[in-house]
Amino acid sequence: MKNKKYVPLNTSRSSRNKKSKVALWLLVPLMVIILVAAVYFAKLYATAQKAIDSSYHTLQRENAIKVNPLDETTSILLMGIDDTKGRDLGSARADSLIYLTINPNKHIVNMVSIPRDTYTDIIYQEQTYEKDKINSAYTKGEEQATIESVENLLNVPIHYYVTFNFDAFLEIIDALGGIEVDVPISFSEQNAEGKLDQIHLEKGLQTLNGEEALALARTRKIDNDVKRGERQQLLIQAITDKALKVGSITKYSDAITAVGNNMRTDIRFNDMLGIAQTGLDGKYEFESYVFDWTDFNLNGASMVEVYSDSLDFVSHRLRVSLGLDSPDERDEPGYEFQTNGLSNYYSNN
Repeated sequence: MKNKKYVPLNTSRSSRNKKSKVALWLLVPLMVIILVAAVYFAKLYATAQKAIDSSYHTLQRENAIKVNPLDETTSILLMGIDDTKGRDLGSARADSLIYLTINPNKHIVNMVSIPRDTYTDIIYQEQTYEKDKINSAYTKGEEQATIESVENLLNVPIHYYVTFNFDAFLEIIDALGGIEVDVPISFSEQNAEGKLDQIHLEKGLQTLNGEEALALARTRKIDNDVKRGERQQLLIQAITDKALKVGSITKYSDAITAVGNNMRTDIRFNDMLGIAQTGLDGKYEFESYVFDWTDFNLNGASMVEVYSDSLDFVSHRLRVSLGLDSPDERDEPGYEFQTNGLSNYYSNN
């Protein structure tokens, strides 16, 4: 590593953990379509079950921890893959990574978005490879490598995963008739097939179709990689809000088909339905974390460095939620984390 030149580009501190009362369904936009349909429309129950069963894909994980999601705190890694049938990249990367824990007894959810350019060890089948952007783990070994790399980065177990591609995002939103979003700034972006400047959005509250929502979720022109993760969480909420209001069996059926064709998961239908049903009798307390970070240049490529003390803090909170760490002064009411801003990759050479 001594021959590599690390040049800091800029520093951007995150907001602190944010709390709000939301339903559990807010967290899994693809699950919500199936679950709302299964709960409220008996005729679609079989369709929903078939969609999940067709998406089921188990992994060979020797160190996997088994949990009962109905009464034990459960962790899920959500992966959004930067590929569609039209693009057919053949070497997709994880464009979006969200880790969450769900406590069905205390009705508490912890959630963190991992910047796609986070510089970290890539691990596959328990072998550590050269450091790279964490989104490249999917190219190395799909869900298996991504899960192992995220577990190593956050020092937490992943019980389940849900993977979806761009087609799922596009088709679900279009099936629902679009979603209402307040676009923060006017900009142009590529479409789902990678053609430049095909999507043009104006600033303001408006209804977006699938292509437009995807452009807003993906663009890096209006802020930065971490803010991009926050925007994606807002779009998750918009999808969920629309799904709860749509009231059309036909639209739900189309959305379920989109999910089944474009998702892969190791969560069984009954477990997925059970997780959702734990939120039917009350709201969940939702704690969302955003890393403190900086970016640096490595051999001409921009990388995100999550400050080690910020990583330790978020990891501790997640581990406490899973019962793996004991609470300490960092978990006291009113505690606010402040990073020391120390970088491991700064060099004057």
